[in-house]
Amino acid sequence: MGARLSLNNHKATEPFEVSQSEASKRQKTSSSFWDENPRLIPSLPDEISIQILARLPRICHFNAKLVSRSWKAALMSGELYQLRKELGTTEEWLYILTKLGGEKLVWHALDPVSRIWQRLPLMPNVSAEDGMRRGLSGLRLWHMVGSSIIADTIRGWLGRRDALDEIPFCGCAIGAVDGCLYVMGGFCRASAMKSVWRYDPTVNAWSEVTPMSIGRAYCKTGVLNNKLYVVGGVTRGRGGLTPLQSAEVFDPRSGIWTEIPSMPFSKAQVLPTAFLADLLKPIATGMTSYRGKLYVPQSLYCWPFFVDVGGEVYDPETDSWAEMPVGMGEGWPAKQAGTKLSVTVEGDLYALDPSSSLDSARIKVYDHQDDAWKTIEGDVPIPDLTDSESPYLLSSFLGKLNVVTKDVNHNILVMQADRQHQLDSAPSTSSATFGESLEELSQNVLESSGSIWKVIASRIAGSAELVSCQILNI
Repeated sequence: MGARLSLNNHKATEPFEVSQSEASKRQKTSSSFWDENPRLIPSLPDEISIQILARLPRICHFNAKLVSRSWKAALMSGELYQLRKELGTTEEWLYILTKLGGEKLVWHALDPVSRIWQRLPLMPNVSAEDGMRRGLSGLRLWHMVGSSIIADTIRGWLGRRDALDEIPFCGCAIGAVDGCLYVMGGFCRASAMKSVWRYDPTVNAWSEVTPMSIGRAYCKTGVLNNKLYVVGGVTRGRGGLTPLQSAEVFDPRSGIWTEIPSMPFSKAQVLPTAFLADLLKPIATGMTSYRGKLYVPQSLYCWPFFVDVGGEVYDPETDSWAEMPVGMGEGWPAKQAGTKLSVTVEGDLYALDPSSSLDSARIKVYDHQDDAWKTIEGDVPIPDLTDSESPYLLSSFLGKLNVVTKDVNHNILVMQADRQHQLDSAPSTSSATFGESLEELSQNVLESSGSIWKVIASRIAGSAELVSCQILNI
């Protein structure tokens, strides 16, 4: 999978340090040997050999594919990854999307066991239809993908019908389902795109899949029952940006998008005057799967004003929407006005409240019985990154809550919470420890004995900014 990065210097390294002539000689010898021995492993039936390969850690696949053509084919086959599921040898990797120089998107994958980062291949030029052949460098303003607020995006556009014509590409949504990453929609020049791109780690490549039924940008995504849901967003209408209430679902097995009922936005229907109803536009500001349903917090906006109006819940069993519980909607912490990030870990719903101070934040967990958000003891060490579009990201990784952020030295940190510690908010838990910390990362761990966080991985990021993070388990 792409270029490998070492843990210490984070520079791309070749898998083998050999001369070109020696490598060529070795390849000829290897090819001739394996041509005479078509089995995956000589003297072993392929049924047994595939069982062995299915137990091979994913970090070894890059080098293992170089053994022979038959090994490469086996390691890129769906049969092997299905066998890994049956054997329980699947591995969770963390995928982080960053942007460089305000325009170049780069994905990196983290293997938490070896703590080695791997760089993914660049996405195809999705704006090629507009004659832009400059690769990913042409995809400007990608920093507004996913976690950025719509308000920042539409600022300066209102009242300028030609403004979107100046924007090469922006506003995609990111999701992950069935072991693949998905990049959906966005604006390309003056058009809202339907396009959907998929990254398959088994073949380490991007491909275009069935487009959405309607072009949309800044939509919200969530996964439920192994299907990818997309709701809301905006499109380009005659008068400028038009908010969408529609929703649809993608089944990765069939490759088909299916429309589901549109969000009612019932709170928007009870505004006191027709003037306000026309002025305030309803938008979805987040989306998460929780307790078998999809929860979508919502706001009404008219730049620069945002009014939180609770949210709505989609039930796939009844294929219908209902109003979100009052306490959940009113107390949902907001990253910035208009964006509400959350993550479900082992059945519990978490959100991060950045308002406690400039250099820290608090985690809140939703109590569905009391219909209230409750603060967890222990600050999250997040530096003051007010200039950053995405100062932090949340993920459910290895069964624990993780926060991805950058430190003052421009390193990306993956911080993991001690779940047992964090769920017990009593003051007596402040002395809990994590056990041994990673030696080379110890300088990044808070010195305070009351910290519930430890850094499980880091890498030099420089000026790169965080955009999104996803988990793939294959």
